[in-house]
Amino acid sequence: MSVAGRFLAVFAVLAMTDSGARVQGSTEARPYYHGPLMLVALFILGAFLAGSIPTGLLIGKAKGIDIRTVGSKNIGATNVGRVFGRRFFFLCFAIDFSKSLVPVALAGWWLGGLGVFGPLPAGVSLAWVGVMAAAVLGNIFNPWLGFKGGKGVATSIGAIMGVFPALAVPAVAACVVWFCTLKIKGYISLASIVAAGALPLLTAGQFAADSLRRGAGMGEALRAGAPFVAVCAALAALVIWKHRANIARLRAGTEPKAGERAKA
Repeated sequence: MSVAGRFLAVFAVLAMTDSGARVQGSTEARPYYHGPLMLVALFILGAFLAGSIPTGLLIGKAKGIDIRTVGSKNIGATNVGRVFGRRFFFLCFAIDFSKSLVPVALAGWWLGGLGVFGPLPAGVSLAWVGVMAAAVLGNIFNPWLGFKGGKGVATSIGAIMGVFPALAVPAVAACVVWFCTLKIKGYISLASIVAAGALPLLTAGQFAADSLRRGAGMGEALRAGAPFVAVCAALAALVIWKHRANIARLRAGTEPKAGERAKA
């Protein structure tokens, strides 16, 4: 079994075990969780498959070009934009964003966490971030392309936005970091790396601020935020790792800036 498969299996077991215990033993958890526990695993699988849709490759095929053979040879929105132009960057980004946003938001709605302000039962948090992680892992470790996929930036943003409202503010703040870095430095890759690194810190800050606002202690912030911070940190590390070639080009001064076209 691949690393991604083991990761998803662990999340499914933890989420189903913890959620089931809380549903049976806590009346407070009942409004947040209902339905067959096996559906958690199905949501995780569905998110993984949705995330694995190779948007950039399909756009390239429609244009008569294998995107894996031109530019940076990556199937992500940045390379699609360099090869085919800005509007195809936005098209690829929007689809990659949506293919994670939709399953994650649907899972949150079914779990009863979507739109809920305040701490959630641990099982619900684990199930929800498991679905979130699955969508991004499907994009990065694409099973249809030999477990080689995109860099997970657009898919990560969509997945994180889907965990509303728990991760909405950190996601918007990370997008602001991305935009500011891009405007200052001009490199999409650098902006993605900086925003990814900032996300876990922004998430931790969000839960700490929420606990202080409600007059709760930092212990509650740690309990409620731990699953979200941990998964955001893991996804950030994956996104940065997928940019290791970009980091090498940035250090060598050969990384193309935003708006530069690649030869198709």
